[in-house]
Amino acid sequence: MTRRRDGGPAVPPRAPEPLARQGRPGRYGALLAAMVAAVVSVSAVIFVGASADGARGRDALARGAGRPGDPVAPASAGTWVTAWATAPGGGEPGTESVGLAGRSVRNVVHTSAGGTRARVTLSNLHGRAPLTLTHASIAVSAGPDTAAALADTMRALTFAGSPSVVVPAGGQVVSDAVRVRIPRDGHVLISTYSPVPSGPVTYHEHARQISWVAEGEHTRDTTGAAYDGRSTVWRYVTALDVLSDDSEGTVVVLGDSLTDGVSSTVGADARWPDVLSDRLRTALAAGRDLPRYSVVNAGLSGNRVLTDGPGLPPRNPSALRRFDRDVLGRAHVRVVVVVLGINDILRAPGAADPERIVGGLTALTERAHAQGLKVVGATLMPYRGHRAYTPSGEDVRQRVNAEIRDGGVFDEVVDFDEAVRDGYDPRRFRAGYDSGDGLHPSDEGYARMAEAFELKALEGGAPARL
Repeated sequence: MTRRRDGGPAVPPRAPEPLARQGRPGRYGALLAAMVAAVVSVSAVIFVGASADGARGRDALARGAGRPGDPVAPASAGTWVTAWATAPGGGEPGTESVGLAGRSVRNVVHTSAGGTRARVTLSNLHGRAPLTLTHASIAVSAGPDTAAALADTMRALTFAGSPSVVVPAGGQVVSDAVRVRIPRDGHVLISTYSPVPSGPVTYHEHARQISWVAEGEHTRDTTGAAYDGRSTVWRYVTALDVLSDDSEGTVVVLGDSLTDGVSSTVGADARWPDVLSDRLRTALAAGRDLPRYSVVNAGLSGNRVLTDGPGLPPRNPSALRRFDRDVLGRAHVRVVVVVLGINDILRAPGAADPERIVGGLTALTERAHAQGLKVVGATLMPYRGHRAYTPSGEDVRQRVNAEIRDGGVFDEVVDFDEAVRDGYDPRRFRAGYDSGDGLHPSDEGYARMAEAFELKALEGGAPARL
């Protein structure tokens, strides 16, 4: 059950009116100013510099650049939005020496927006050598749990007009826009082929989606017969943008494993941002006056607000470090949803500082406001029953949640803690919402999170800067 900030009556738990408080961030902004400045500086070297060409290409496409009559030139009508995205999570174990040389990779991704043009972002962030791709394609899937494509949707991808591209180590590329009808709430096949070794494959581990691998070059194969290898990760691809006729902006959900969808049913698109996207579209179809936004998932399991994981570049960069890449790098972003903080507690038992965590969350809000983006943030959900639970960690969680609910961290707040906690023991999940490890929700728990999100929280923009 959630409460209104104005003290209005509580709403029954299965028909929630989620907590949505407005406030002016900044209380803890000064606390981390020096740290954030350092993070941004380092990030610019590691991430922005490596992908500058891709960013420029994306901006040019958004402005409608392209030669008249060019078959891959973007149309003049519609809005470029991101229909699907993921965060690169490291180099795939077992690919350190040769990558996936001589094999075709067919990634399956689920769209939250439809459109008439498409472009794809491919990443070699964690590669140690240039990644040579001689063939790439995009198509609409012929059905669930298949590598087959709808034949009339198969399109070759090009890069500055060429069918091949070399992605530098640490870099990314954005394909040319191609004419193809991409459905909303559908599955799209993005295929790549590399003939030569490239070192570690940049991947996202917890895809919760079956993708495919084939020996040899089969990127244009519509039957899917050659794709006899199954995979549960996404490789190389990090974003699918569409020139949309049904969406006017993008919502990016910046989170950890609770957003990544760990423990959700594979292939069911049961992560809570998926359910939120469905709720928004259903409400729009019913005539509600709401923003027509896509919702994309920038969850990264194990992610923290303040601290990087190991490696260079880090396999799990802090939210502060990856904000530019995984949020600002998406197309036509209007709203950022922040669901972070629990790993800052779990991975620093006895040493987690609630003021630093809140300061980091506030810094994320200020970064978003500097780009004119609205920020919706969530309280930290219970985790008693997890192996890393401690009373001191629980105290930190309660103190962070108190600051979030107070209204000084985010523009709007959704109270996930209140939505999923047990009424008799609020330190743990309600029965049925727990996947069994005390930390990650079940499919029902993820659905409850999406139900607790008040869709009206997506309206409006960042507060005026005084």
